[in-house]
Amino acid sequence: MKPIIRPYHPSDLAALYRICLLTGDSGKDATAIYNDPDILGQLYAAPYAVYEPDLCFVLTCLGNPCGYILGTRDSATFYKRCEKEWFPVLRERYPRPDDADMSADARITRIIHSVQKADEDMSPYPAHLHIDLLPEAQGQGMGRKLINTFLDKLRALEVPGVHLGVGKANTNAVGFYKRLGFELVKELEASINFGMSLK
Repeated sequence: MKPIIRPYHPSDLAALYRICLLTGDSGKDATAIYNDPDILGQLYAAPYAVYEPDLCFVLTCLGNPCGYILGTRDSATFYKRCEKEWFPVLRERYPRPDDADMSADARITRIIHSVQKADEDMSPYPAHLHIDLLPEAQGQGMGRKLINTFLDKLRALEVPGVHLGVGKANTNAVGFYKRLGFELVKELEASINFGMSLK
């Protein structure tokens, strides 16, 4: 049975955390890398589902969540809200790590403790997204369908552009976004920011 895309439902939240972890190592399972199985989802999945559920779509395989796409229509507004409502609680839960701690959990915790704000270089593309698919959902064209579902929603909201970041090590994802028409906007040491105009 072919995977199905449907709108997010609050009962999907635990599945978003799980999928985020199972794809958290450049698309591969990151379970062995992180001590806290929720820490990636706290940063890259849950706040989007909580604050902008209308921009969260879930891919299901035989009824079970096996992928998602989620994001925000306005990165600046989203980060301001997260700084006010989301991160203060997380910063209490995850104390700032010792400088000598180079673990994966410590790396994410330092991001949680840094001020989250929109990248001005990406301002022509105010929306941004995250997409993750489990192995059983890959290779069937569902990534493209999820992206198109998200872009159609942004166009209906008259959002002028969207961006995303991807690690350079994730060469499959880099090629995927290029094929979809995303253009390189900004290259960093370990990642690339792609943008797409929706005008």
